[in-house]
Amino acid sequence: MFGFGMEYEGAAFWLPLVWAGLLAVAVAMYVVIDGFDLGVGILFASAREGNWRDRMMLSVAPIWDGNETWLVLGGGGLFAVFSVAYAILLPALYLPLILMLIALIFRGVAFEFRFKADRSRFVWDNAFHYGSLVATFAQGMVLGAFVQGFQIEGRGFTGGTLDWLTPFSVLTGIGLVCGYGLLGATWCVMKTSGELEVWARRKSQQFLAATIVAMTAVSAWVPFLGRDIQWRWVSWPNILYVAPVPLVTALVAWGIHRGIRNGRDVAPFLLTIALFLLGFLGLAISLFPYIVPPRMTIWQAANAVSALQFALVGYAVVMPLTLAYTGYAYWVFRGKVAEDMGSGGYGH
Repeated sequence: MFGFGMEYEGAAFWLPLVWAGLLAVAVAMYVVIDGFDLGVGILFASAREGNWRDRMMLSVAPIWDGNETWLVLGGGGLFAVFSVAYAILLPALYLPLILMLIALIFRGVAFEFRFKADRSRFVWDNAFHYGSLVATFAQGMVLGAFVQGFQIEGRGFTGGTLDWLTPFSVLTGIGLVCGYGLLGATWCVMKTSGELEVWARRKSQQFLAATIVAMTAVSAWVPFLGRDIQWRWVSWPNILYVAPVPLVTALVAWGIHRGIRNGRDVAPFLLTIALFLLGFLGLAISLFPYIVPPRMTIWQAANAVSALQFALVGYAVVMPLTLAYTGYAYWVFRGKVAEDMGSGGYGH
């Protein structure tokens, strides 16, 4: 479609493509499955104290740490096979990534301490909520900085420490908070019942509207970033291939709205996942094959073919095991959290 990488032949051409696909799967898995438990944390402060918050946290307690395995797979894979890109992206995004990791630590500690606390429970409630909120916002700013591109010279980052902090990255940060809030709300619709489910449905509608506004604003802003992204969407014949993406996105958003209103439990959550995957597809269309926008492609950043082959053997073992574990964990903990679930801990 875009004619990149044709100067490479054989394994030097297809191995970076395979690895780009694997890393895209890892990142997409992280965004989707850790996004909903971050979304639960975003909703946490507005939920009724006591039983509501207990049930919300219990709905994600057995699976949240396994969700973050995909973040490790994505970051580790980037370091293993696109080390040049890793060496550029890390200093460019050092501050928001550190902020994200600190926030994730706070929310992880809150999972362990909240059910054991009594007088200090409000501290861990806030740690869970603000840790989720800050981690999500930081991830959104990283996304915005990535879309904007990086100032590089040769194989090194030459930009400033705060290049990632722009009005556009703040907008993408807010947009991701809205999107994760939608994931968290539809998860609560699927996993809870009674008044909490009714409340979660109302929150789902609110976050759906906010997510649509944010996606529209980001899409309208992108052509003004001084890049050729809009050419990929509106030039001929590209428009024939990409036009279905926004149309299907609109249909999925409508399906979420209808599912929430019609009392569906599972469909709104699954359709929200589809909405995220469509957004991820739109990002791929806009940026592929650049792994360090706007100049370094996956082929330019790839390590030696032998290194890619060696790492692929490990990934061929680890990724299926991680998928199997993830599927098994969600199967074991399927169903709704009981309304009389107490606050004595994960096992009560």
